[in-house]
Amino acid sequence: MEAQYPAHWEADVVLADGGTAHVRPIRPADADRLRSFYSRLSDESIYFRFFGPRPRLSDRDVERFTNVDYVDRVALIATIGTEMVAVIRYDKTGPGEAEVAFLVEDAHQGRGVASVLLEHLAATAREQGIETFVADVLPANMRMMGVLRQAGYTAQSRFADGVVRMTLDLTPTETSAEVTTSREHRAESRSIARLLTPGSVAVIGASREPGGVGQTVLRNLLAADFTGPVYPVHREVRAVAGVRAYPSVTAIDGDVDLAVVAVPAESVLDVVEECAQKGVHGLVVVSSGFGETGAEGRERQDELARTARSYGLRVVGPNCLGIANTDRSVRLNATLAATVPGRGKVGFFSQSGALGTALLQRVAQRGMGISSFVSAGNRADVSGNDLLQYWEEDDATEVILLYLESLGNPRKFTRLARRISRRKPVVVVKSGGTPSGHSAEELGLPDSAISSLFAQAGLIRVDDLIQLFDVGQLLAYQPLPAGPKVALVTNSDALGLLAADACLAAGLEPRPPVNLGPAAGAAEFGAALEGELASAGVDAAVVIYMPPLPGDAEAVAAELLRVSQGSGKPVLTTFEGHLGMHPALQVTEPGASRERPAPARGSIPSYAAPEEAVRALAQAARYAAWRAQPATPPPALDDLDPARARALVHDLLSVPEPTPGPAAETAGTRRGVRSAAFAEPGPPVEIDAAELLSCYGLTVWPAEMVRSPEEAVAAAERLGWPVVLKVADPGASRRAGTVRLGLTGPEMVRHAYAEFADQLGEKVLAVQRMAPQPAVPTVVGVVEDPAFGPVVSFGLGEVTARLLQDQGYRLAPLTAEDAAALVRSVRAAPLLFGQYGYPPVAVDALEELLVRVGRLANDLPEVARLDLDQVLVGESSVMILGARATLRTPAGPRLDGGPRRLS
Repeated sequence: MEAQYPAHWEADVVLADGGTAHVRPIRPADADRLRSFYSRLSDESIYFRFFGPRPRLSDRDVERFTNVDYVDRVALIATIGTEMVAVIRYDKTGPGEAEVAFLVEDAHQGRGVASVLLEHLAATAREQGIETFVADVLPANMRMMGVLRQAGYTAQSRFADGVVRMTLDLTPTETSAEVTTSREHRAESRSIARLLTPGSVAVIGASREPGGVGQTVLRNLLAADFTGPVYPVHREVRAVAGVRAYPSVTAIDGDVDLAVVAVPAESVLDVVEECAQKGVHGLVVVSSGFGETGAEGRERQDELARTARSYGLRVVGPNCLGIANTDRSVRLNATLAATVPGRGKVGFFSQSGALGTALLQRVAQRGMGISSFVSAGNRADVSGNDLLQYWEEDDATEVILLYLESLGNPRKFTRLARRISRRKPVVVVKSGGTPSGHSAEELGLPDSAISSLFAQAGLIRVDDLIQLFDVGQLLAYQPLPAGPKVALVTNSDALGLLAADACLAAGLEPRPPVNLGPAAGAAEFGAALEGELASAGVDAAVVIYMPPLPGDAEAVAAELLRVSQGSGKPVLTTFEGHLGMHPALQVTEPGASRERPAPARGSIPSYAAPEEAVRALAQAARYAAWRAQPATPPPALDDLDPARARALVHDLLSVPEPTPGPAAETAGTRRGVRSAAFAEPGPPVEIDAAELLSCYGLTVWPAEMVRSPEEAVAAAERLGWPVVLKVADPGASRRAGTVRLGLTGPEMVRHAYAEFADQLGEKVLAVQRMAPQPAVPTVVGVVEDPAFGPVVSFGLGEVTARLLQDQGYRLAPLTAEDAAALVRSVRAAPLLFGQYGYPPVAVDALEELLVRVGRLANDLPEVARLDLDQVLVGESSVMILGARATLRTPAGPRLDGGPRRLS
């Protein structure tokens, strides 16, 4: 009977050189694959692994190596195509300890295969209670010792009897997390670099028919003057667009780095096999007929991604527009769009293939340049996450623009964005979602929550494509504002007032507009702008030049450019209603051609109306304020007991140890033993969360359930007067008339109880000691989102705030800055700060409570939901009046926190 393993033990991974491989546990059916792998090993590799010569594996060896129990003995292999290229294994040697060893085929050594296998095996071992790896290594085996030492775990080594014994403590550390993140970043960045900087391109499916997809891509490649060879591939014709054609990609004489695939969907998999045989690095599949067509197409699309990744290929698409790189040393236009903007500072990702052409045209019309462009289409493989990793590393990209229809791996997306936004602004349009991705509704979070989580990560979310480019051109060519104070220089009183009103509505602080009058020219505009920018009370300036009669626009533009240079403050214009980078307001990039000048830093963007300029400036100001905050870790809390919390949760869920069962099919026909750490999810368990919260230093205000007036009076005597009588239903606080406050004696309690019995028919009520007043009621919650992970919510507890869904959200764990921003993110927040007649309350204590709740949520994935309702915020402390939790056994770990894998 074959044992099973969890589906999450399998993963597609990116290697250090940008290629891909598949990681999975070994199976008995891998016997021949193991023999073939072993036959390709050098004598030295075998000697280092077995400490002596072993020309071949015996049948007994093969059976022992391929038959493991996935608990005390686990082996993972890496495959490329159908071949096994590496293996790593552990064998348990004692309580919490196992011996580890690995082998990598000589041809694949140095590609990072062993490092990624070690990450996955360590995660697997921790699930099985293994805390320490021990490895005996020959002193000459420097490569293996390097892999073990550089994993980031606490390592010790000692030399005895001619062998180095290395011991690794598998407890995750900051260093091990940093190592994993750094390797993921470098690998995924290189995988995209191989796509965007090819030395040669094949267009497969390039026919002679004018207007055909393949021929269109071919002509665009040639028109862009791609710097490497271009190879049309067609089964029958000898030349396409005057370029020699080949019957197959394998028939091409030279190397092929990138293949653009434009054949019918049913033929694409055959092309993938040919490209793998040729050694192609990446594919751009512009063919349609995949996930967008329904279930059958989705299955074909999944098979495309699996097959390509298994051979080490990354895939853009299918059903995409293509990719472009404006680097003068590449000049790649492998798209269906004839118009590609010139060289610029903006990296642009579009999930939509259909919109791609229009988007590129809009960028070009504005005079903006791009560094590179990727249209992912159905996003079977390459996603926005991959491009973020690449653009973070790319010196030519200073601003990142994303058009997203769905989120493939939202938790990873926000993690990457939070890091990258510290250096480069990321502007995103997030539309309503598609069946193939995660829409806000599928995630279980309202769209406002998505905006909150994006803001936490430093992302600039805009409502539409116009704003995407409005904000992008400002960030690409002007400095960030240091604050919200805005100078307004105009030749129209009406337009100046409109701009001032727009500033107030956007949260900016406008100075009184400087109205120069309709006859103002270059000297007047220059002097006024120079004076405003010199003021310490100005962080940015909006200049409105809309003369009623023709003036010397060139002179005005030149003066604005002169004055703005070196000020360190952003300047925006409404310049004769021009939208985009007005030629007269551009600082030209050195080396740019006359036909397609590339705007450089210092160019002043122009907007069709002052309100549009102000909206873009407000987004930049909010981003600048976020970036100015220090990137601090979650605060250290000494009085927590997460071990007791985990024991409590596991006891309440009563998770039994699973027993190995028959082999079962898991995701995508991959076999999988379910680990002891993740049993089959059972029914949810509802609990009073007071004891759980106590593990995190939080106390719930005591209450007693009562079923009669006399029980209520007795409870009040025990708790102390005055008391509150309320409906015990956890959702009662959302309804009016379910609480009676300030009951000071037995008769008042009996009367309130009778009122509830007459009006609501409630049989179970709760008596609680009256909390100190005055206090502001708030609500704190946690939800374990299937894609984002643990999310903390906050809002005021008043009925009106609930009806308006005035809530803020942040990903757990929370830093002190996250907690402060969460409190201030709700519209009713001024009530906590002494406004509208309310006294100021202990906001610092509320923020600490949010940090503690966030830590609980991050530590315990079994907490599917937690509701603290209500939390009263008083003048000096917070009081939790009620707390309920829903526990559920997780189906697996939060994958983004584990070893590297492609989403």
